[in-house]
Amino acid sequence: MQRQVALIKQSLLDQGYLDEQFMELEELQDDANPNFVEEVATLYFKDSARLINNIDQALERGSFDFNRLDNYMHQFKGSSTSIGASKVKTECTMFREYCRAGNAEGCLRTFKQLKKEHATLRKKLEQYFQLARQAGPKETARRPK
Repeated sequence: MQRQVALIKQSLLDQGYLDEQFMELEELQDDANPNFVEEVATLYFKDSARLINNIDQALERGSFDFNRLDNYMHQFKGSSTSIGASKVKTECTMFREYCRAGNAEGCLRTFKQLKKEHATLRKKLEQYFQLARQAGPKETARRPK
């Protein structure tokens, strides 16, 4: 089962959903905190849901406050970068570029894609963490005493 977990993670990396930052987070996980990465991801999705809601509300008003939208997206990009959410981070960057250009249509189009990438990542990580929990902790090599 550990092999399946490794294959899913490699697939997420190969498909560009995750980057090396996710791997670095996993290196911080240990016996004292075996669910560290899952907890970080849970916090990320909770915070990003709040940001998505804020951006949705700002976009629904129709009068685009590009500075406010850019600030929300700056936060979103930072948290996406911290967990290695590569595709989401890319969409955040594009959205911010459209904000700086004052391009409302670009913002709307990119935000739609960002929400799609975010939902896909959430689903894929939920599957990954579920399988990882079933597989149990990884065997680690220990030095003989």
